[in-house]
Amino acid sequence: MSKVLVVSDSHGLTKELEVLKERHKGEVELMIHCGDSELSPDDKAISGYLTVLGNCDFGGGYPLEATSEVAGRKFLVAHGHRYSVKSSLMNLNYKAKEVKADIVCFGHSHVLGAEVIDGILFLNPGSIRLPRGRMEKTYVILDLLDEKIKLSVFEINGREITELAREFVIPK
Repeated sequence: MSKVLVVSDSHGLTKELEVLKERHKGEVELMIHCGDSELSPDDKAISGYLTVLGNCDFGGGYPLEATSEVAGRKFLVAHGHRYSVKSSLMNLNYKAKEVKADIVCFGHSHVLGAEVIDGILFLNPGSIRLPRGRMEKTYVILDLLDEKIKLSVFEINGREITELAREFVIPK
């Protein structure tokens, strides 16, 4: 079983990113930050995260998008601001198909959500700084099983929000 941690929109937080790394080290194979960290790429708090450029990340150093593969699943990571994710996932869906992604991780809206469109899982882990739509400051861990992906949602303090857990059947 392979696990992936997904976080976004931390907007300057450092201690919290380090706590997540420490809490889940040895448990997750990949840690993703979907942008708006507002940290320079050489900041030790963001080291170890596959990170993309958000609209509040100035100075560059991060890619606009990144891909990675874990357990035979291809991830596309993008902040979302260049794909108008606050109004539709259509543009991001086109990009996911272009790069043949199975899972798309994005941020920007600060709204926790997950849905499958055309056999692709789209995931926004919410925000650990300024959540919208919910009070909890959230991040997500994905368990990549053979044909299933199990999604678990956690508050920044590590408490799992069990009622938000979901499973998706997505063939490889």
